[in-house]
Amino acid sequence: MDAASLEASRRQDAEKLADIFTVLQRTFLTNLSKELSLGKVSFSQYLLLGYLSHQEAMSMTEVANRMGHTTAAATGMVDRLENLGYVRREHASDDRRKILVGITENGVALVARIREDMVGGLMQLMRHLTAEEQENWVKIYEKIMTVFPCE
Repeated sequence: MDAASLEASRRQDAEKLADIFTVLQRTFLTNLSKELSLGKVSFSQYLLLGYLSHQEAMSMTEVANRMGHTTAAATGMVDRLENLGYVRREHASDDRRKILVGITENGVALVARIREDMVGGLMQLMRHLTAEEQENWVKIYEKIMTVFPCE
């Protein structure tokens, strides 16, 4: 296969994958966790809680940067999570003007519950794959993560 044909084939496969990703992303997110499908928290809120579960606290600026939001949008997200009892705000000890956001015990428990829902859902999905397909799926995603490293 010449270079032009290979590139055309890649494009055709990329277009198929783009369509598949668009449909499956929402399906995966809503079907892999009861908490997310019930709309108690959004996937973005879950991601923020996940980030917060791995560190003591983040400033509002760090929250906005991590989430790719404006500070105003990040504030709205934190407001909702605080009202639900999943995060708390506190003043930084070195600068009382700086507000830090930390996860509560309820937030940690929610992250664990959602993750367990996802693991269970993925295990159910994997029952439809052969052992070889399952192994290849994991290898492909591991390879993709080397191209798009996650934090």
